[in-house]
Amino acid sequence: MIETIILVVFVLGYLAIAFEHTLKLDKLIPALIMMAVMWGLISYFDLTVFEIDTKNKELIPEKLKYVLNYFLGHTAEILVFLIGAMTIVETIDFFNGFATIKRLIKTKSKVKILWIICSLAFVLSAIIDNLTATIVLITILQKLVTDKNLKLWYAGMIIVAANAGGAWSPIGDITTTMLWIGNKVSIGALIKFLIVPSLVCMILPTFIASKYKVFQGEIQPPKTNDTENPFGSKILIIGLSSIVFVPIFKIITDLPPYVGMMLSLAVVSIIAESFNAKLAGPSDGHHSPIHHALAKIEMPSILFFLGILMAVGALEALGIVFGVGQWLVSTFENVDWVLFGGLDIVVFVLGFLSAAIDNVPLVAASMGMFGEAIDNPLWHGIAYAAGTGGSMVIIGSAAGVVAMGMEKIDFMWYLKKIAFLAFVGYLAGFLVFILLRDYVLM
Repeated sequence: MIETIILVVFVLGYLAIAFEHTLKLDKLIPALIMMAVMWGLISYFDLTVFEIDTKNKELIPEKLKYVLNYFLGHTAEILVFLIGAMTIVETIDFFNGFATIKRLIKTKSKVKILWIICSLAFVLSAIIDNLTATIVLITILQKLVTDKNLKLWYAGMIIVAANAGGAWSPIGDITTTMLWIGNKVSIGALIKFLIVPSLVCMILPTFIASKYKVFQGEIQPPKTNDTENPFGSKILIIGLSSIVFVPIFKIITDLPPYVGMMLSLAVVSIIAESFNAKLAGPSDGHHSPIHHALAKIEMPSILFFLGILMAVGALEALGIVFGVGQWLVSTFENVDWVLFGGLDIVVFVLGFLSAAIDNVPLVAASMGMFGEAIDNPLWHGIAYAAGTGGSMVIIGSAAGVVAMGMEKIDFMWYLKKIAFLAFVGYLAGFLVFILLRDYVLM
């Protein structure tokens, strides 16, 4: 009975998140309420909680405090990692470092700009994650394009390309980061399995969109008076290199990625303070670029992730997620559709689910559903499906949500104009993944 009530709380919380714009309620609020109420009910009614033995695929009863701290620890690793990455990106922006990227776009051709922006989104999202890459590129886009309708189209394609680019990198998307931190995938195998499917997922929609009338002709860029920072290019290279260093640090030390991210942040902070002192002089030394960067971090997104991950953790602790996973596997394990096995169908469906709801809890749930060993192709399929499937609906990914806020993209406009392109890319990339897995890489 109490488990049913907890499920109802979870569903109501999700509905509130999905309809946040209708309710005019920031999604972090229902996420935090949902998390607190669910764990509160578990504690008050002294429900049995479990730790999942993924090797033996069984539930082991544990004390509530231990299980709660377990999920909080894993959630904190992800949040600290994100805070570090966001701070480095904001520090680069403090020195106007991204102006270097803007200068690369010299053409006025709408089609060429489309390919340049989508390619940049694909590459940058693999380095600085799809959320920050989307923020950077839409900021650049706002300085390049004045036509509102054209900006909406570019922004929509940035979402598709950024999510595709984030899927094959351990630091490119929160979901792939979760799988990496959770020791479900390794860096080398993730890239090996997903780089080509992700490229297909980006290239095919971009090619189709390049034939659309809206991308024909040339743009008339607005006149701007951006001041160039003498340290902009240097801090861009240093900042991006420091983020790339994180997976290298993990390989060397076998420590969680957030440790390497904190080291990178410290190094970037020292260099940024040095650059700022040279620019401002001793009298303005108190204007710290790191303090400025920390003040600009998207804390609502951090708190939303906290709420949603801990809420899913409550379901996992009760064994509900594990039970659902076993049901899905038992239902589809004997299905065989030409190229698709039973688990392939489950993974493919996860991609559509990530378009309807946030992909973070879906991956968190799948990590409790399945007990396959590290680098089993199942995990790479989940990384691809959750990372790219969310592009089909604008609220299905962090990149979509931030683009929606920055460019005021209407939910239905995106569904009518971009969703089909995202679906074509998702389907084509998934098919390529299956073919590579079965006939090339295995």
